[in-house]
Amino acid sequence: MEYAPGAIIEVPFGGRSAIGVVWGAGEGVLADSKLKPAGAALPLTPMTPILRQFIDRVAAYTLSPPGAVLRMALSSPKSLLPVRSSVSYKLSPDNNLPAKNPARLRVARLLSDGTARSATEIAQTLGCSTSLIKAMVKSNEIISLPVEPPSPFLKPFVASHIIFSAAQTSAATALQQTMQEDAFSATLLEGVTGSGKTEVYYEAIAAAVAQGRQSLVLLPEIALTAQWLDRFVAHFGVRPAIWHSDLSPAQRRITWRAVADGKAPVVIGARSALFLPFSDLGLIVVDEEHEAAYKQEEGVIYNARDMAVLRAHLGRHPVILVSATPSLETLVNVKNGKYRRLHLPNRHGSAELPEINAIDMRRAPPPRGRFLSHTLIEALKQNLEAKEQSLLFLNRRGYAPLTLCRACGYRVQCPNCTAWLVEHRQAGRLQCHHCGYAARMPSNCPQCQATDSFAPCGPGVERLAEEALALLPNARIATMTSDSLSSPTAAETLIKDMINGNLDILVGTQIIAKGHHFPHLTLVGVVDADLGLAGGDLRAAERTFQLLSQVSGRAGRETRPGRVFLQTYEPNHPVIAALVAGDEKGFLHQEIEARQAAAMPPYGKLASLILSATDEQLVDQACRSLAAVAPHGDGITVLGPAPAPLAILRKRHRRRFLLKSAKNLALQPIIQNWVETVRLPRLVRLQIDIDPYSFF
Repeated sequence: MEYAPGAIIEVPFGGRSAIGVVWGAGEGVLADSKLKPAGAALPLTPMTPILRQFIDRVAAYTLSPPGAVLRMALSSPKSLLPVRSSVSYKLSPDNNLPAKNPARLRVARLLSDGTARSATEIAQTLGCSTSLIKAMVKSNEIISLPVEPPSPFLKPFVASHIIFSAAQTSAATALQQTMQEDAFSATLLEGVTGSGKTEVYYEAIAAAVAQGRQSLVLLPEIALTAQWLDRFVAHFGVRPAIWHSDLSPAQRRITWRAVADGKAPVVIGARSALFLPFSDLGLIVVDEEHEAAYKQEEGVIYNARDMAVLRAHLGRHPVILVSATPSLETLVNVKNGKYRRLHLPNRHGSAELPEINAIDMRRAPPPRGRFLSHTLIEALKQNLEAKEQSLLFLNRRGYAPLTLCRACGYRVQCPNCTAWLVEHRQAGRLQCHHCGYAARMPSNCPQCQATDSFAPCGPGVERLAEEALALLPNARIATMTSDSLSSPTAAETLIKDMINGNLDILVGTQIIAKGHHFPHLTLVGVVDADLGLAGGDLRAAERTFQLLSQVSGRAGRETRPGRVFLQTYEPNHPVIAALVAGDEKGFLHQEIEARQAAAMPPYGKLASLILSATDEQLVDQACRSLAAVAPHGDGITVLGPAPAPLAILRKRHRRRFLLKSAKNLALQPIIQNWVETVRLPRLVRLQIDIDPYSFF
């Protein structure tokens, strides 16, 4: 069988068939008796060598099966089906018009001008049925012509010109020059919140379009797409292609094929868009590059930011990493000369950065059962009177993170995980945020059978919104979380309500902390600024600083000044102190020194191995077998096995090894040799996470 490299073909497997990709020449020779014919190649553009090489490299780096990575690039089988073409009709060359049937004669006369028309157009014009048209095709009085559907994605053009500041002009010029180099480069575009970073990297997209090459913009959250799209359309006059998990099968098929055929000039998407089959990719932009949402935690475990740099390197084109609060990994790469850095130090126009104040909750605690301090309540009232908008931030979904029995202290726990069930009062259920288990609130305590004894402990955003409404009954309040937004359309509606001034107070989680531009928002209240600082996560301080900086940056983005209040029980914590003082450099310097002293990323390497099984003894036995042959030597430390912080997830008992190594060691061959020396039981699942971001 002869196929072009990268051809997508149908391959027989016993009594079924599967989709495969021709990767290249294999190794060794098989006897003809062991071979069977492969199926026909699908009428698709072959997968490019760059994409096939990218899949190989991702698989090797993440220690994942290549087929699992390939599956992300093929998206879904429905994407591989041809887009249905429409049909139009013309008069047959053999038709001399005289027809015994008057209806047929009217159709023939209509088409005698040589213009092809659809069946619907003919039927509506003449008041006839479409069955008549089919009969005339059968008798060769008219002929059908397939019509390829027009591309749904038009070529962008610059519809509006923005007046840049000097710093923006300098950065935009540098990015345009980078696009002319026809070579790989990685650039950090850093700028304070509201400094116009998006409009600056639009100039790089415009340069890619002028070169006839495709661009990919990655965003960490689907909820960010609505406002980003409005800005893109205002700038370029057309909508880009969109790629995320909420697309319908038909939309996925159209977009996937348009990308493969080079008919989608600009694509905006979630991390999975990185595996689309671009025919000629010339630019990748990773917006909010510091976001942990770029790390995929299940299946193939990878960081889309790092893989974007890899794909750009393979394709020999630029990648732009954009953030107001860059990750330490990116900053160290800038320091070491691997990445370029462009900086926008000021907000666009006359807007100024907001004033940040810490409220010491030890000295001025709210009344029992309340969570908003007197200072923050007064600020909310002032904003409401001034007809300005406010934002209350709490990174906890639902009504309360814990529900317990007042009579016996029983805590309502997930039956599948070592996690408390979160009350979602608006939906009338208790839910586990790890496995998705949901149940109604029991009327009796399962332990002591007490009636109506359950009490919510701690606040979630729903409880916060309830308190704000009780204190400010005339305020128009809405919540914004991943639970309350059922689709990108729902997110777009809520964002537009905020922009149009239809809301007074928005209460939400981290989904509101980045990317949004609300012109009338002048007050941000962070209800629990200490929330992310607890636990053993090495990035806890960095993440909290980034998150609070981002949410603070929503305030005062137009002419009116902004204020931020951080409710905290640790006002002297380095993160809180740095935010109040505006000392980002001091905080980063301290954080980098601590990482360097401990040889932790980005000055060392980590890999996590998680074993899980429904049988606790079985997983412990497998751990002992692995521990007995754990690697050792200079620059290598293996910690564990130990129960994972989330020791049971989806009814599976979990144990964790953490491998720490020096920066100059390659972890993948060490881990591969380690796990291959032990034959794990079939019922034990091994998950390998290179560069772990979460330690649950």
